[in-house]
Amino acid sequence: MEGHEQTVTKHEQLLQHIEQLKVGTKISVRKLAKELGVSEGTAYRAVKEAETLGIVITKERIGTVRVEKKPRNITDQLTFADVVDIVEGHVLGGNEGLSITLHKYVIGAMKVDAMARYIDTGSLLIVGNRENAHSLAIEHGAGVLITGGFGTSREVKSLADRLGLPIISSRHDTFTVASMINRAIFDRLIKKKIMLVEDLVGLKPKPYSLKATSTAEDFWRVSERTGTTSFPVTDEWNRVLGIISRKDIESIEPGHTIERSMVRSPVTAGLLTSLASAAQIMTWEGIDFLPVVDRNRKLAGVLTRREVLQAMRDAREQSSLGETFDHLIWNGFAEERDAEGRLFFHGFITPQMATDLGTISEGVMTSVMIQAALRMAKDYSGNDYVVDNMSTYFIRPVQIEDAVTVMPLVLEVGRRICRLEIAISHEEQIVAKAMMTLHSIENG
Repeated sequence: MEGHEQTVTKHEQLLQHIEQLKVGTKISVRKLAKELGVSEGTAYRAVKEAETLGIVITKERIGTVRVEKKPRNITDQLTFADVVDIVEGHVLGGNEGLSITLHKYVIGAMKVDAMARYIDTGSLLIVGNRENAHSLAIEHGAGVLITGGFGTSREVKSLADRLGLPIISSRHDTFTVASMINRAIFDRLIKKKIMLVEDLVGLKPKPYSLKATSTAEDFWRVSERTGTTSFPVTDEWNRVLGIISRKDIESIEPGHTIERSMVRSPVTAGLLTSLASAAQIMTWEGIDFLPVVDRNRKLAGVLTRREVLQAMRDAREQSSLGETFDHLIWNGFAEERDAEGRLFFHGFITPQMATDLGTISEGVMTSVMIQAALRMAKDYSGNDYVVDNMSTYFIRPVQIEDAVTVMPLVLEVGRRICRLEIAISHEEQIVAKAMMTLHSIENG
């Protein structure tokens, strides 16, 4: 046990200490450093990681507080508590209603009598310092977000407390808070769509593993029982030391341990790694078996290439990803085919694509060529790809509202790679060109 304690770093001890605190406990960096005998810098880093893990939050006028870790968001709906964080607000009353789910918000830019038609239970009225509108919303079962940093009367606060409906004040104006809430909803849509390693690992049973002192006979016994031909190798504290597979076992004499034949310091993924990143890691490293570790490098699960690719295919069948930059850029392009059935794209340069000089951004142009190449490669071979390398050439400037054509040309397709040439033209003159190599994530 003493040896185990020595292997735990101060940072890990701090995180474990924070996890053991009672929910609602206020956390002081200075007090934390003093209690565990570490520097304030070390304590601060631990608190910031705890925020990332979702076990503490920092609120204005309250400070850092231990909270119950929520499961990863599986809904795009917000609660009133989420709104408080999003708009950097503080609660004036009705704290008991912060967990209520918000189903819509209403901007109070009309007479009070007209507002009543739009306010219902679970909605949020965004309005300035109009106390009659505040009380109207509370009476109709809605929360209130007061913009401009204004407050409200004692009577309205009392009503909010009695009915358990929150009144929130934010220093931002109405347009800004509405934009912040919209952005948060879109971000949730994106996060909901993007699967993480923990989403897949959480559905699987506890993984089997071997020790460095295990023998070839141990490997075959577990392999026969599980039908698996690759295993992580862990130490006495369940930290990943290596991996061992069927081909590694073939060189081991009967009765000998696997320690010398295992692959040491293997490539691993964290629980918060996206499945797409895990697929790219496996592709670039040429591996089909990926151990998953927690922040202490302890084994949390294992993934195979087949599982990752199947999960990604299932995810693509769900709803749209949302407003990522790639989607916003590509939305202005349409897909067509020439007389020979080859894919090409055309669209217009929008003001959002421009630089301060009024020409199209080189970054946007690069993104357009990458999107065209990925779609062409998918159409040609049926596989999904990631960019391995590319060389770009920007030949002529492109102006706002110019019509452009993107023509990808497949030069070579193999089991693992696809090489293409992509040209962007305006009025039949080439304005940009790229040579690109893509790597298939279907094949290692």
